[in-house]
Formats: sequence, C-alpha cells, structure tokens
Amino acid sequence: MKVPIKYYVYILASKRNGTLYIGMTNNLRRRVSEHKEKKVPGFTQKYNVTILVYFEEYDDPRYAIEREKVLKGWLRKKKIALIESINPQWMEIEM
Repeated sequence: MKVPIKYYVYILASKRNGTLYIGMTNNLRRRVSEHKEKKVPGFTQKYNVTILVYFEEYDDPRYAIEREKVLKGWLRKKKIALIESINPQWMEIEM
C-alpha cells in the first residue's frame, strides 16, 4: 500500500518577531534540517532564519502552493498574528 504524500507550508523565524521565511515542501523534517544546517544558500542562510514556528499540512500540492502564495502576500502584522494564534511564545516546533 502506497503511503500518501503530505505537503507542508511552513514559517521559519530568526527569533521572536524577527525575520520570517515562508516555504513549501513535501518533507518538512528534511527541509527544516537543511535550513538549520545552512545547506540552503540564500535568504534563510544569510539572515539565520532557522526556527520552525508554524506549519500547515495538505494532501494536495496545489493547495499548499496556493496557500504559500497567499501567506507570502500578507502584511507582516497578519503573519505574526497567524503564528501567535497557535504558538504565542514562538517556541520552536519539534519534529
């Protein structure tokens, strides 16, 4: 039996109320690890954005891609409110 693939939209932070990064992946554990180990050149590496503070899970990649685009279009204030709605202390989500 084939295990269904899950897709994730996630938010990383550099610290509480710090720099934010929104991404999408089909392997959240691997992707967060890549950010933490600085294997992903670019924005997250440059600004040390490595703390997983929020994620959503989807069964269909199209929904995850659309949600990622929506979140990226939000004002910072709205992104912070979303994070704090489930993670008010900005604690790192353990995988």
